[in-house]
Amino acid sequence: MQRFRLGEVEVTKVVEWQGEIAPARFMIPDSPPEIWRENESWLAPDHWRPETDAYHGAVQTWVLRSEGRVVLVDTGAGNDRTRPQVPLFDHLRTDFLDRLARAGVRPEDVDVVINTHVHYDHVGWNTRLDGDSWVPTFPNATYLIPKADKEYFDPRNAHRRPVPRDEYEQRRREGSHLVYEDSVTPVLDRAVLWEGGHRVDAHLTLEPAPGHTPGSSVVRLSSGGDRAVFVGDMLHSPVQILDPRFNSCFCEDPRAAAATRRAVLEQAADRHELVVPAHFAGPGAVEVRRDGSRFAVSGWAPGTD
Repeated sequence: MQRFRLGEVEVTKVVEWQGEIAPARFMIPDSPPEIWRENESWLAPDHWRPETDAYHGAVQTWVLRSEGRVVLVDTGAGNDRTRPQVPLFDHLRTDFLDRLARAGVRPEDVDVVINTHVHYDHVGWNTRLDGDSWVPTFPNATYLIPKADKEYFDPRNAHRRPVPRDEYEQRRREGSHLVYEDSVTPVLDRAVLWEGGHRVDAHLTLEPAPGHTPGSSVVRLSSGGDRAVFVGDMLHSPVQILDPRFNSCFCEDPRAAAATRRAVLEQAADRHELVVPAHFAGPGAVEVRRDGSRFAVSGWAPGTD
């Protein structure tokens, strides 16, 4: 378990799942082989497995204790889900709630759930299976969901979405209906559908960061002299820091995603914000600096217990 403080906010990482997911350039298709090989000394083994050329990552939740409240940033993949579009997580069974308990958090303790965007591995533990029904996992929480994503992924609005680019994207589109029904619909009666920006408390704000999905967002933390930005899926791999033009294969609007990535990294480098992606294994959070027109890793978050 990883835990550290930023000003008055305690940050804890709770990992649901970690391992190899897919070939590196399936995940980051624009990245050339040499960028992985040239940076093998620090990409391996946390972010890349050279012997298999596999992307290595994590599905995890960041727990923020701020102003006496418990805030979760993203809720992972969840148990018992039908996910034909991603067999690795189809009917997944993990002890995530036990891990959350070891971090000192029971479901009823959670005050706010932030979904940075509506993809299956960010909303899964919004709900749990109770008999044949999906019910909110965190019964006392307000769920903060970007309105743009709620509208985009609502199956009733499927006709508004662009034509899938290939068979893989078609499967993902079909699977997103299942995600919406089991992980979004059951919490809408306790959700705040925000747009334009949203203040969580004195230390935490939400800002739009579109591209990966229309409603993708970042969580900014500012407390004392410390700053961080929780970027969701704006970054899947550190190679996207080295060259922010590299999108993941999951970005709905690649041009917008690349522009957002550059803008967020520029601010992080200039304002000394710790960058906290959703899927980095190992330390999980990274300090960045400018490197000409690109960026470089200047350090990693402390606090591994």
